[in-house]
Amino acid sequence: MSKTALLICGHGSRDTDAIAQFEAMAARVRDRLPAYPVTHAFLEFARPIIRDGLETLKRQGATRILAQPAMLFAAGHVKNDLPWEINSFAAENPDIRVDYGRDLAIDLKLLEAARERIEASEARARPGVERADTVLLVVGRGTNDPDANSNVAKVARMLGEGMGYGWTAIAYSGVAHPRVDAALARIVRLGFRRIIVFPYFLFTGVLVKRIYDQTDAAAAMHRDIEFVKAGYLNDHPLVLEAFVERVGEIDAGVAAMNCQLCKYRAQIIGYEADVGAAQAGHHLHVRGIGTDGDHGHDHGHDHHHDHDHSHDHGHGHSHARKR
Repeated sequence: MSKTALLICGHGSRDTDAIAQFEAMAARVRDRLPAYPVTHAFLEFARPIIRDGLETLKRQGATRILAQPAMLFAAGHVKNDLPWEINSFAAENPDIRVDYGRDLAIDLKLLEAARERIEASEARARPGVERADTVLLVVGRGTNDPDANSNVAKVARMLGEGMGYGWTAIAYSGVAHPRVDAALARIVRLGFRRIIVFPYFLFTGVLVKRIYDQTDAAAAMHRDIEFVKAGYLNDHPLVLEAFVERVGEIDAGVAAMNCQLCKYRAQIIGYEADVGAAQAGHHLHVRGIGTDGDHGHDHGHDHHHDHDHSHDHGHGHSHARKR
């Protein structure tokens, strides 16, 4: 008898708060999907690692595993590192079918969750400032994949225009530009009364905390402007709904990523050399090394290594790979 199980694939973080929030979300997903045995694992830093999660489900008798990334956009980790982990396991276990899901992507549920987080921050702000006098700064993680970075810009425009802000800007916590401090330094010159900084992240972590610290630093320098820190998405009910929907796509065999602008498939300006590059894991040196809670110290950074994650198109660019 076939037995289908679910692996929730997290990025991982050195930050223990981030891991706790991810595990809380995984528990809520497990409650919503009682038909599946469910476990979770991390690509890097934290444990269990992805291979451990796959082996756990194997020991539980799974004959089919749905591997769903808990990640907003498809950059190197979703396009390359997670498939490498999953394909390596599948090659060694041909009797187990492993189906891989897509990123959460731009989704109306996530946009609505984002709007509610932003509105909640406005409710805590000083009264009397109109949205026409407000800048919305949407901050993405930042990668070297222009397709993923452009999704942050699209989210920002959809939120900014839909909610009626006087100006909408984007920034990135790393890798891509502008960075948060540089973006704030420019925005303060525009003459708006309020700046809302919204980290478009699933969970807290080193990067989100740094974004808030940089916001506080800008506020201390510009006391005539109100700086408002909006909450990240976290376990908003609509985020959970979107995640469960993605799992349903895998199970139904309809999970498909939009590869039209993938730099590993098409000659994107400035990234022509990446087309058809071989797929290989780039996270192995930080896989399972543990959080700062394990080490008892804070590194003060979040190991940005999203550089030139390559991808093998010999398998037809299949992000919902089946065995």
